[in-house]
Amino acid sequence: MGSLFNSGADRAARRATILASHLIQPELAATSLLSASNCLHYNAPELTNPASFNTIHLRQILDGHHVETRDWLFKLMEESPLFCPKRRCQGKVFVAPDYNATKEQQREMTMRRIEFLLNNGVFEGWLTDFSAEATLRKFGLLESLGVYDHSLAIKVGVHFILWGSAIKFFGTKNHHERWLGDTEKYKVLGCFAMTELGHGSNVRGVETIATYDSSTREFIINTPSESAQKYWIGGAANHATHTVVFAQLHINGRNEGVHAFIAQIRDSNGNICPNIRIADCGHKIGLNGVDNGRIWFDNVRVPRENLLNSVADVLPDGQYVSSIKDPDQRFAAFLSPLTVGRLTITAEAVYISKVALAIATRYALSRRAFSVTPSGPEVLLLDYPSHQRRLIPLLAKVCAQSCATNFLKTLYIQRTPEANKAMHIYSSALKATASWQNMITLQECREACGGQGLKTENRIGILKGEYDVQCTFEGDNKVLMQQVSKALLAEYLAVQKKKKPFKGLGLEHMNGPLPVIPADLTSSTLRSSKFQTDLFCLRERDLLKQFAEEVSYYQAQGESKEKAFLLSYQLAEELARAFTERTTLQVFLEAEMNVLQAPLKEVMGLLRSMYAMTCIDEVATFFRYGYLSVDNGAAVRKEVAALCTDLRPHALAIVSSFGIPDSYLSPIAFDWIEANSWSNLSSE
Repeated sequence: MGSLFNSGADRAARRATILASHLIQPELAATSLLSASNCLHYNAPELTNPASFNTIHLRQILDGHHVETRDWLFKLMEESPLFCPKRRCQGKVFVAPDYNATKEQQREMTMRRIEFLLNNGVFEGWLTDFSAEATLRKFGLLESLGVYDHSLAIKVGVHFILWGSAIKFFGTKNHHERWLGDTEKYKVLGCFAMTELGHGSNVRGVETIATYDSSTREFIINTPSESAQKYWIGGAANHATHTVVFAQLHINGRNEGVHAFIAQIRDSNGNICPNIRIADCGHKIGLNGVDNGRIWFDNVRVPRENLLNSVADVLPDGQYVSSIKDPDQRFAAFLSPLTVGRLTITAEAVYISKVALAIATRYALSRRAFSVTPSGPEVLLLDYPSHQRRLIPLLAKVCAQSCATNFLKTLYIQRTPEANKAMHIYSSALKATASWQNMITLQECREACGGQGLKTENRIGILKGEYDVQCTFEGDNKVLMQQVSKALLAEYLAVQKKKKPFKGLGLEHMNGPLPVIPADLTSSTLRSSKFQTDLFCLRERDLLKQFAEEVSYYQAQGESKEKAFLLSYQLAEELARAFTERTTLQVFLEAEMNVLQAPLKEVMGLLRSMYAMTCIDEVATFFRYGYLSVDNGAAVRKEVAALCTDLRPHALAIVSSFGIPDSYLSPIAFDWIEANSWSNLSSE
């Protein structure tokens, strides 16, 4: 037993010897003992995967507008030290935020980058130029900012898209002259105080109160309870000087509903204004470059002119006036401009899916694993059918959703008051679908990159935390999709009541005869655009009819219309998905039909068929309600595999068409062996 208990000095000496053997090693050339495996060396995918079509043309289709402007901003950021450029992979430059920085440091860097962008003219005309050209330029630039950093895009988006658009659309000429120019120049830093601790998606239920005082011609804004504190307000914690605050308007004891008011929350020196309390929301799973805050208003007085009065106004004597008499219609008109926020979220979600897919696809075209013969070379990941199945359908989906996003932008640019309802429905459906699909894509791409997908520098893993929030802000996705189904039900009932044909929302197909689906589905039939369109339309019209009947059934049992709708949530969700996928397919098909070059048209057809087949294969709806037989389901799955094979040679060209510069991808998208070599340790 005594030998087990040596003296303290002996133990210390022995430990010192062991540590020295680890720390003091003979000097060896790091690479002298290392050589490349015969089958594990990097080959640039471009050497063996030539493009069969013009990738610039496909990018123009997918981006839709301002390709050169996007590239200008990408280059501007890449060349500035503010965007943390690092050299890896034999001198290749990569740019990405420093996610190891504290939230305070990340917020400071976000503001420094905004100042740089402002000084370089990026924001010129974002609020003062009302033209369609300026609006599309703004969208393209904002999407490019999101490719670099979601925090940067959100911080800019809150200032311009939320605060700025609220002034622009809720306000009138006096508000425009007073606020828009200063906002564009960042003389005013705005935020958007809608969400409360107790009310998010239910905007009508916000508790903050604005009481009109006719004796002073002021509104008194007050937070009556803890659940009424404004929550998750981007920009509020550190930087914003002003906010648009949403509150219940009370005049002489009568509640006129939710209205928007301009309130100052900080002075020009950054000091919090009297009767305002602000707290930080704290560290988050992503977006730590955005200073989300909480705001309490303690009887804050603002002048009558600070009511944003494009929909309704309060006269000096306290008389409430509005050209829209119906409160429901007034509320809808009031919130309709906010669809632009859902539009930008849709576009950013699609862009980030492109980033992840470009990284994962390039990696799969250079990374090998296992061999199929004892002495044969290891196989490229993307040559495994299972790996093709996990990535190539996602390529088709992101291409289809790119076209759907461009459709949404066109609708927004050409909007009229009569089209507000359609804009709300489309933006709700596409925002929910794109943000959900983005999370699916990021997870699949993370797994497809194995352990390398966990490294922050390889982007995909960190982007999951950064973009998860899209599923719940600007409207919880589940709630948005229920709103879509509710709107479709209203259209259906109106047509039944008026005995008029369907018009709008792409529902005109319901005026014709019921599509007939062939019993025997060959490969040629499955890839037919007519078959795909017929099947998607059949599903939508049948689900809409079933949904209406189920709601009617519950009402006949004594339930209220709202309760009947809630009880029919399963059909509501299936209907919203059917509407969104039918819309996306038709928009994608239209883009394909406009292509003149045969090689690109062929690839677009393959992508469109892959999109359709994947949508069918992913859900039970087509089989649950008998639109397809079980045997046809097996044929669809077989066709997905065949389309993976057909699209495999085009995978690199497709991701190259996304237009994401190399510096915005990651080291594993290129020479991942060199990036992880001993000689590269100093650059990490």
